[in-house]
Amino acid sequence: MIEISSFSNPRIKDITKLRKRSHRDKSGLMIIEGYREIKRALASNIQIEELYFAEECFQQNSINDFVDKCEDAEIKLFQCSKAIFEKISYRDSPDGLLALAPQISNSMDIMDNLKENPLIVVAEAIEKPGNLGTILRSADGAGVDAVIVCDRCTDINNPNVVRASTGTIFSIPVIETSTEKTIKWLQENKFTIVATTPHTDVLYTDIDMTGPTAIVVGTEKDGLSDKWLNQNNAEVKIPMLGIADSLNVSTATTILLYEALRQRTKK
Repeated sequence: MIEISSFSNPRIKDITKLRKRSHRDKSGLMIIEGYREIKRALASNIQIEELYFAEECFQQNSINDFVDKCEDAEIKLFQCSKAIFEKISYRDSPDGLLALAPQISNSMDIMDNLKENPLIVVAEAIEKPGNLGTILRSADGAGVDAVIVCDRCTDINNPNVVRASTGTIFSIPVIETSTEKTIKWLQENKFTIVATTPHTDVLYTDIDMTGPTAIVVGTEKDGLSDKWLNQNNAEVKIPMLGIADSLNVSTATTILLYEALRQRTKK
């Protein structure tokens, strides 16, 4: 265990730089902050390289035991003062734990191992880390087999994606690729492609999602691109009875996922 007592420590400077995508990509590392998130990363066999902690920030006694277990597992530990930890934390009320781990980087090859009748989510050009993280959290809850992020606007290794997902990002295969490659793969593997759009009369409950199904959602502002809407896919909408014509993308994804889960459970 190493104690860090100076703000000028190069490790502290490097961690703060990891908030930027360019530095994350250069270093190959990501930040995982929070007791729950780090526990879920370890439970998903993510290799934690370094763990920084500040006992003054601990919010529950079990965190002390957790740090001891990390030490037994030979994870590099760095003890910080509260002031130094608040410097590296990106949360308003940090719980005193922050880890560094290799970035998530999966290829489409991982999709070859999906179970029969898989349910996947395709998120095209999602802009806000909180929305992408919430989509991942809902995907985990609904038993989704994989999430494909197309034409990314938000880096999946963004600390706020990890936070909004509550660490469930580590429990699901997440792949980054292009829309063109995703469409080709889905068509070759005979998926029902459920594309969300307000410009249809078909309700999301009218589509059979018990077979291999991909629920596809688009940007917060403009929705799905024409690449998806010109593919003769199953275009569906969620009824909107107020003045808004659509829901937040993460909310819409959650509704469709649990309809798919309802159909599959009923079956």
